[in-house]
Amino acid sequence: MDEYNLTVVQEIDDWKRRMRRKSGILNRLSKKAQTKVNNWIPEKAHQVMTESIKNMVKATLVGSNMTTKKNQLAFPSLAEMDEQLMKKLSTYRKTAIVEGAGTGAGGILLGLADFPLLLSIKMKFLFEAATIYGFDTNEYEERLFILHVFQLAFSSDEKRKEMMEIIENWDRRKTELMDMDWQEFQQEYRDYIDFVKMLQLLPGIGAAVGAVANNNLLEQLGEVAKNSYRIRKLKTAPKPD
Repeated sequence: MDEYNLTVVQEIDDWKRRMRRKSGILNRLSKKAQTKVNNWIPEKAHQVMTESIKNMVKATLVGSNMTTKKNQLAFPSLAEMDEQLMKKLSTYRKTAIVEGAGTGAGGILLGLADFPLLLSIKMKFLFEAATIYGFDTNEYEERLFILHVFQLAFSSDEKRKEMMEIIENWDRRKTELMDMDWQEFQQEYRDYIDFVKMLQLLPGIGAAVGAVANNNLLEQLGEVAKNSYRIRKLKTAPKPD
């Protein structure tokens, strides 16, 4: 294993430790409050929200797959893949910042439009990431992996542990996973972003909050995507003689 890959192994170990830490007290209290609210919502309403987000995500997956270039240059080393990913992430962060500031400045109505727009930006970035690391997003299992990377990035402490185990053992676990638990997917995602994004609806500070929040969410997604694909690439790297 070359020097760069050895450094990556250490970075992945550090990242996994950070991902397994407890969230801050504010996030944990927010999660408890949101769980109580979810328990009060009628099951029928949960089903409607689940179907809406499921259809929204699936439409985004199809659109992202169609618009992602599959014939990008193959990068011969993990170092070059990581470098290209960071370039892509910089572009998508700028897009998310502009989108967050624009919808945040527009008050409640445009703030509500932020949800599908930001979701589309995140999914498109993940498709770009998969392609950079040499994975074919035309394959169902690769789109399923993208959804698990997404859920790892935007979930509660307990769910992150479960998603991390799936990501680390993807070749074995993918045969057990036919589809997502869509109700869990939408609840985890909404609970993760609700607290910050709610502030985006407030007059006067919405634009600033939207820009900062979207930048931070893309930064979090970028780190999770990079290390998730690094784990898979290192497992398939040729072993020295």
